[in-house]
This record gives sequence, C-alpha cells and structure tokens, in this order.
Amino acid sequence: MGEMTNETQLAGGSFDLSQFYQIFFEEAGENLDQMEQMLLQLDLEQADDEELNAIFRCAHSIKGGAATFGFADVAELTHQMESLLDKLRRHELAPNAAMVDVLLESSDALRLLLARHQGRPVDTPATASLVERIRVLAAGQTPAAGPSTDREAPPDPSPPAATVQADPGVPAPTQPPAAAAAAGQRQLEIHIGPLDHPTQADGIADLFRDIVGLGQLEALPCDQTDRRIFRVHTASSDNELLDLFTFHVGREQIRIVDTGVPALPAESAAPRAAPSTASSAREGQDFGFFDDAPGSPSPPAVDATAPTGASAAANQPVTPPEPVPAPRPAAARAENRPAPAAPTVESSTLRVSVSKVDQLINLVGELVITQAMLAQKSRELDVSLNQQLLAGLADLDRNTRDLQEAVMSIRMIPMSVVFNRFPRMLRDLAGKLGKKVELITHGEATELDKGLIEKITDPLTHLIRNSCDHGIEMPEERRVRGKPEHGTITLSASHQGGSILIEVRDDGKGLSRAKLLAKAREKGIEAPDSLSDSEVWNLIFAPGFSTAAEVTDVSGRGVGMDVVKKNITALNGTVEIDSAEGYGMSVKVRLPLTLAIMDGMSVRVSDEVYILPLSSVIESFQINPKDINTVAQGARLVKVREEYMPVIELEQVFQVPRFEHNASSPIMVVIEADGARVALMVDELLGQQQVVIKNLESNYRKVPNVSGATILGDGKVALILDTSGLVRRSRH
Repeated sequence: MGEMTNETQLAGGSFDLSQFYQIFFEEAGENLDQMEQMLLQLDLEQADDEELNAIFRCAHSIKGGAATFGFADVAELTHQMESLLDKLRRHELAPNAAMVDVLLESSDALRLLLARHQGRPVDTPATASLVERIRVLAAGQTPAAGPSTDREAPPDPSPPAATVQADPGVPAPTQPPAAAAAAGQRQLEIHIGPLDHPTQADGIADLFRDIVGLGQLEALPCDQTDRRIFRVHTASSDNELLDLFTFHVGREQIRIVDTGVPALPAESAAPRAAPSTASSAREGQDFGFFDDAPGSPSPPAVDATAPTGASAAANQPVTPPEPVPAPRPAAARAENRPAPAAPTVESSTLRVSVSKVDQLINLVGELVITQAMLAQKSRELDVSLNQQLLAGLADLDRNTRDLQEAVMSIRMIPMSVVFNRFPRMLRDLAGKLGKKVELITHGEATELDKGLIEKITDPLTHLIRNSCDHGIEMPEERRVRGKPEHGTITLSASHQGGSILIEVRDDGKGLSRAKLLAKAREKGIEAPDSLSDSEVWNLIFAPGFSTAAEVTDVSGRGVGMDVVKKNITALNGTVEIDSAEGYGMSVKVRLPLTLAIMDGMSVRVSDEVYILPLSSVIESFQINPKDINTVAQGARLVKVREEYMPVIELEQVFQVPRFEHNASSPIMVVIEADGARVALMVDELLGQQQVVIKNLESNYRKVPNVSGATILGDGKVALILDTSGLVRRSRH
C-alpha cells in the first residue's frame, strides 16, 4: 500500500484518517456493483439521462474518495471514466458497445486496485491501455483509429456551462509553466493555525505529493511554532481545497489567500457556495467529499455575489506579516452560513462487523438453551403454588423466540446479492463462446443466511457457466431446431417449508441419456441400461466426469459438478437434476435457511433422545406391529391412507440398546425430504422446542444420518437427524 500516507501524519496527532479506509472500500465496492449493473442494463439506442447521471455519480464518488485517501491510481482511472461519462450524459457523444466494454473492464481493474490497497495479494492491473482507450473514445474516435487525443478541449470562456471545473484530486496532464495561467492555475497562500499538534499539518503536504494533478506546495517560513504557511500553485477551487484539508485540520484553522494570479473565468464569475447545512447532514454518508458532485441534487440557490462561508474567509484581505487572528467563535461563524434548506436526514442503515453479529447469535443460542432448561424444570413445579413464576417463564419463552427470530434476521441477506453478479459474468462468457444468452431472475428478495450466501455463490456460478457452455446451443443451431437465437437461463429462488429452493434452468439441448451412459462406461463406471433417468442424470456428479469434446478455458476438465455436489452436501443441502433432451435442463438446489437455530421435534428411542427438524415432520400416529408389511430383502412398508411408505427403525440405524423385554416402538413419525416420505419408528414424542445447532463434524467427526447436535435443557447432548440421509437410506 505504497500510495497510502503515513497513519501518524494522517492522524495529525488527533485525527486518524485511516478509520475511514474500510468505509471507503465498502462504499467503493457498492458503487462498482451499482455501476456495473446499470451498464449492463443500459439501452444503447435510447439511453436514459437519469441512468447516465447515476453511472457518472458512481464513478465520481469513487474518484473523490480515492483522491482524498491518496490512491492516485484509482483516482486517475476513475477520472478518465468520469470524463467519458460526462460527455455521454451531456449528449456530446452517443453510447455504444465499445464504451460499455471499456467501462466494464475499467470496473474490473478498479476492483483489483482497491483489493491491492487493502493489502490483498493480487496482481496489479495494467491501466495504461484502459486509460488510452477511454481517452480515444471520449474524443469521439474508435480505439483503432490511431494515437489518442487530448482528454478535454481547451476551455472556452464564452459558454460557462462547457467549462470543466476541477475536482479535488483530479489527476491531470502535466503542463509547462507557460501554460499555467491558461489552464486555470493560480497562486495561493494557505495559513493554518493554531495547531493542536506540531505534525498536524504534515498531512497537507502529503496530499500534494500523493494526489496527481492537485498542484505544487511550498512551505514558507513562519515564526510561530503552532502555525504554518504554504504557497500553493493549483487549479482547484477554495471549496475543494477546504474539503481536502479538513481531514487534517479544522476548517476554522484554515485561511486561503489569493495572491493575485487569476483563476478560471467560470471560477471568478460564479464562485461556489460553501457547503450548506443540508450538505453537512450528508456527511454521515459521504463525509462531505462530494458536495459539488456533477449529477448530484443541486444545493439550494444562494446569492452568488454575497460572501458565504469559506469563500468569504478566503477573500478577506490579510497582511502577511501580521499574526493570524484567533478562530472566531462557533456562533460567529454560523452567522455567515445559509439557513438550513431541509431537516437533517438520518441514515436508515448501520454498518456492523459480522463478528459482532455472530457473537450476538451465539449469546442468543446460549439463552435458548438456558430457557429450555428452565422450561423443563418448571414442569416439576406445582401449578397452583407457582402460578406467577410459570406465567413469567411462559413470557420468557415467547420473548426468547421473538429475540431469536429478530437476531437471525440480521444475518439474512436477499438472494439479489448473489444474483446481481451473474449478468456481467454471463455477458462476458456468451461473448467469448459466440452465443446469445438472456438471464431471467425470480425471487431476488428471498432471504438466506449470510454464511450460506457466501458458500452457495461458487456452486451457482459453475451451474450457470455449465448451462451457458454445455446447455445453450449456438445461434445457428437454435434456428435449425426452430428455437429463438437467444437462449434463456432462468435463475430463481423461493422458500419451501424450512428450506430454500434455488433453481438454474435453461432452454438448451438438455442431457443425452445415451451419451451419458456411454461416457460412464468409458470411465469404468457401472451404468446398466436399467438405470432410471434421475440416476443417469446423477452420473455427471461423478469425479472427473465430462461430456465436453475438448478442453477449453471455460470447461471440459471434468472438475466442477462433483465439487458442486460436495459443497452443497456440506451445507446439508441436496441437488436434483431434471432434463428433457432437446428442450433443456433444470438443476434444483435445496438448502436449510440457517445453520444456527431451528425448530425441532424431540423423540425418544429407548433411553436416547433425537431431534427431527420440524420442517421435515409431516404427521405422527400410533400403529400396531401387524400393520407393518415385510417385502423382498427384508424391507418393511407401512400403509398410510392408501400409500405405502418405507419404514426405518431408528433403534437399528443407531444400534440403540433396549433394556425392556418385548418392547417395541408404537409410534410412527412421517418425515419428508428430497420429495420423498418415510416413516420413522419411535417410542415417544417428547415435544417441540427450539434447538441450537452445534457442528458435530468440527467438534468430533462426520456421523452418517446425523446433521449436528444440540444441548438439551438438562445438559445432555442430543443428535439432530439428517432427514435427507435417512430418505436416501430407505431408497437403497
């Protein structure tokens, strides 16, 4: 992070600018996501002005923050993007596909640059060619037309609207001193003081060293140790300099004196107003970096001839030898500010570290266990003598459940966070393969636990790439088959009971049963013709299995689908494939909504207690042993309303010892998973309760037919059964 200035200098002894780094990185990432999404949705034939303004604002916000923090490479690239976008929104240029491509590539490069500044081990992207291509496009030429032209035309003083105003930290081409006046350079004296710490003003010198194009700074002698005087040559306005300097010293400690070199015509004709109270109200969102951002809502109109705020202070005549007067009281300074234009708008969101949320969830989990213990002990009390205590425990039960639901909802994130990254990926992939593909999404508002969101992204990415590469045909092939040239990939998410169903569906050529069987036999996999369709489709999950004719940089190496299955199974999820040759293919992924707390049904088998996920429990009933039928190979079935279900005896699955003579399990619990139902034989239903899921694999080892463990109210450990595993067991 070579461009980053020294933390002590930034802090100035009393203010640590580095505390804003992470906020800048997060907001820059959000701006890049938003800009990329809008670029992909941009209608090149009829581009909407508001969309172009919104894209411009995203680039401008990133540039302003990067310039403030000294990330010169990010500021340079975003400044070039901003120049092109500014011409688009002013209708000086018409958008085309080449512009969208270069802006998307620039977005990728910015992500790498930001990652490098965060200290991540990434390769530094070469941005010189991107900058050159943007300059050529901004000049109205094509990248292949030859050497690039200047980024901006010389300012024309006649139409003020066309004059380009300088922004803080805008990297600009170096110009010879003779051209300084024509380029809007002016000479200023910056008086700073009184300082709280001798090194407080050092960060200002670092700004001029690190931000390309800001100007030149020279320290002048000063006989007072708590004050500093600088001579500055810059094209930036007073307001822009104040916005930069106030990260190191207070605004009341700064005075800017123009020594006589003229400014740009637009600057002198229409000086900018100081930030209004409404702008200050936004500082919680953007720290006041972008009060004058082009394309942002205009501030309330003020009299341009009246000296206001910092502009008034900057235009006060000062005799250099005289000592700098003491700062005015806050009340006196407030008199020069314009009246508030609107009430302060409070932020509706709060950024909280994930570790704090995880800690909160763990504490709620312990509270749930304690509440279960109290509830169990309360059953031994006399109701008539402890009525008030039992009523309080009932309230505690209800409040604990509400608290658990509220805390869990904090970690729930909409699926749109995952879905939004796929349009760009699919656009690039379809272009590389020469295919025409349209992505349709449904259920973006469906929420999933943050931990699952992060782990499901890679499997979904591979499924979509697989649909585009193997499923969707080339345009000419689709025409021959009577299909539209544009293939369709549909990505949907919905809640089903206690799980979430994510489906990736395409209208491509589907899976070929004959080809899969032949490939499996070639790989040495046993694949008789008697296999059902679903069993044949599942062959693609075999390690190293691929039907691609040749290996490309997209697919064909036989790694991917087996990893998809492994990753989803590790999340206690399942994958189902359905296909119709010539019409398309569907992959359904089922996942639990959360991995932390769930509603469970406690059942007893002999002296052991097991937990069944309540979302999987359909019904329970008593049965006589004679109602159970034994069929071939010892399999047992029970008839439930004209339907025969497989019977699973938990005491045999887990080898539970029985101490009662001639005892049997008189209760059947019907559970459903993966679209199939089985009946479990248990001794007793103990009741419904919330349970905190503890990972058994990380604390012990993987146990078949068990998805986790929990702690009961009496302190004992109970196993949580894997209903999907039990259903699969019944099939075999």
